Amino acid sequence: MAALMLGQQVRHSMIFPPIQVYGVEGRYATALFSAASKQKKLDQVEQELGNVSALIKDPKLSSIVMNPHVKRSLKLKVFGDALTKAKVSPIIINFINVLAENGRLPLTGSVISAFGKMMGAHRGEVICSVTTAQPLDAASLSELKLALNGFLQKGESIKLETKSDPSILGGMIVSIGDKYVDMSTKTKIHKLTKLIKET
Repeated sequence: MAALMLGQQVRHSMIFPPIQVYGVEGRYATALFSAASKQKKLDQVEQELGNVSALIKDPKLSSIVMNPHVKRSLKLKVFGDALTKAKVSPIIINFINVLAENGRLPLTGSVISAFGKMMGAHRGEVICSVTTAQPLDAASLSELKLALNGFLQKGESIKLETKSDPSILGGMIVSIGDKYVDMSTKTKIHKLTKLIKET
């Protein structure tokens, strides 16, 4: 009963991000967001996580830290030394210690990614993914951004991610927030073929 009460107190004292990211990485990212928010260090933590992200991409470090056969204590020492050298704040060191203690160091990159999504939502960024057959030129990109801004609410801004996929043949596929529109030539041909077969 006491443990349940303590769990409820912890939940009530947490500051939740504007969006929820599911999974284990989402829970760790939420805890980090809450801690950083309470200390008014959200931007600093986001910036320092960029340094941590670069560290875990270093093959020398990741061969130790992400290796399941290396002892937890050694992983923590190696990672801890790298973090001290990178001059990150205590909140980041505590975050890495918690991941290490729970055997979750391999999730570090996923947690950083989840935290980045939370920070984007905190800033009012709406991620919009656009896939076209060919890369868009500057004029088309500008026109597209203008059209997409019509989907936004006050205080929101677009974070546009573009990619090209020749297999869609033409047109575009747009995903913005919870909306998804497939205007690709490939889908139009598929629908038309299906319609012809049915008649």
